Amino acid sequence: MTVANQSKVHVDRRLHHDSIILSGKTIFLNPFLYWRRFDSNTDRWLREPGQIGEDQIAINRSRFYPETDWNSLDEEERNIKDAAIEMFLKSLDLVSTFHPELSAGQLLEVERKMAVTKKRAFERWVEKSFRRRFREESKVKQRLARERFLREWKEWLLLETTQKAILPFVAVCFLAVFGGWSLGFSSNSCNPYFSSTNQTNIKQ
Repeated sequence: MTVANQSKVHVDRRLHHDSIILSGKTIFLNPFLYWRRFDSNTDRWLREPGQIGEDQIAINRSRFYPETDWNSLDEEERNIKDAAIEMFLKSLDLVSTFHPELSAGQLLEVERKMAVTKKRAFERWVEKSFRRRFREESKVKQRLARERFLREWKEWLLLETTQKAILPFVAVCFLAVFGGWSLGFSSNSCNPYFSSTNQTNIKQ
């Protein structure tokens, strides 16, 4: 098989998982394939988890994960599956919005194939989304912590009692540094090495 044929088979396989043909019309199961047809608000609504209420997600758990024992899941697994359910609901909403001609039976067929082919893809997507959100929140927390640290130091330095305590300390440090430098310079200028060297050079 040539490279071109392999590429075509790969594309066909992806399209098979990302779409379904109903009444001779291709219906996308992958919600991001509709991105050319919706605005920035819809794009943000689709990409950001937490846009659908927890009660609505809980009601649909058995609808998309009938085999799952939710009591046995840890918090991270539960959050990922809940976010995947949110992706299912958003995707079905987009399908019904862009294909209002579909009947209830056809929408049910779309949902069934979506539940089979897109479940793991939605879970991977929300995992990446959670990691991205965690990184962004960590950056914001670090920036706020730095700003708070600098602000607290600035406020502390501006206190009258702090300035009264710091000025004598700075003066003592300056005198100590200046005194040490003066003593070092004096000892070097009196070092017999310099005089002996000068005498040797004169004799030569």
